[in-house]
Amino acid sequence: MQQASQLTEFGKIFIFLIIGIVLVSATLFLSKLLSLRKPTPLKLSSYECGEEPTGNSWLQFNSRFYVIALIFLLFDVEIIFIFPWTTVFGQKALINADPMWGWLTLIEMFIFVGILLIGLVYVWRKGDLDWIRPEQKLPVVDVKIPLSVYDKINNEVYTVKPFTLEKEVLQEIVVQTASVNPPPKPAFKPTFRKPPQS
Repeated sequence: MQQASQLTEFGKIFIFLIIGIVLVSATLFLSKLLSLRKPTPLKLSSYECGEEPTGNSWLQFNSRFYVIALIFLLFDVEIIFIFPWTTVFGQKALINADPMWGWLTLIEMFIFVGILLIGLVYVWRKGDLDWIRPEQKLPVVDVKIPLSVYDKINNEVYTVKPFTLEKEVLQEIVVQTASVNPPPKPAFKPTFRKPPQS
């Protein structure tokens, strides 16, 4: 005579859940117990991918980052449901038992994928998948300079002198600049007046 199991399937899941909670709690407790506690202002500051945190944390940013992440999660999780369906649909014993079973599961999956595609088209048409691109605006300035002058400056080719750290070359450059441009004289001559004595 075969002996029945004392645990139901829910009991096995409950035991698995308890073991998981105990292991996670024990790991957190051991890390708290064994870790060094030497807080510094640098360690207590917020971490932003290796960059120095600057400015206020209460900034407005576009919520489309979250929308795209949620859409990805939604479709990613729903695609996971296709894998169990393929394992059940691939069992020849079920299809041989009733040929309508295969057609039923195939139609069911077409309906499921169709609903996903309708959701994708809806999100696409709504514009939630469009990434925000900044509009390029040319600055409008009330200046009498024609655009051809700017084009001429932008198309001009400039020669760059090679950079060297040799002492003789640097001294020649200093002598040349000193001979070409003498130091300017002060624009005003300061005069000091004595305050009147009473």
